[in-house]
Amino acid sequence: MTKQADFDLAAAHRFFAADCFNRAWELMDLEQRTSEQERLMVALNQASIFHWQQRPDCEPRHLSVGYWQASRIQALLDHADDALRQAEVCLALSADLTPFYLGYANEAMARAQSLANRLLPAAEYKQRALELAAQITDEGDRKLLIDDLATL
Repeated sequence: MTKQADFDLAAAHRFFAADCFNRAWELMDLEQRTSEQERLMVALNQASIFHWQQRPDCEPRHLSVGYWQASRIQALLDHADDALRQAEVCLALSADLTPFYLGYANEAMARAQSLANRLLPAAEYKQRALELAAQITDEGDRKLLIDDLATL
């Protein structure tokens, strides 16, 4: 039986979805991480996705961003298979989204494929992401994607 919360559960999910995502991002930005920080980074990302899934306003674009972050984290940790799995989920969630989200899903796949030493698929996903970047109307969003693709 589920116990009724003594606080605003929806507000808690809103808070923790964003807070966990941002805290994971802060760890991603570190030049070096301890093993504990690496584990925390993964846990924060997964908690963020969980809290998004509990929100009534959760849409595929929100989960697309969460799984993109999950794939990038696994790539940072040099876990090619996990990066690929997370990128596949991101790509599936992004299939009907705008070029920004679909472009980033392809960026995640390119990065994961490259990490797995699958250079031809990596190049194909990167090219698709570049094509999608050209369709992004917001200059700042387009630049973000192009800059991330340049790190591949």
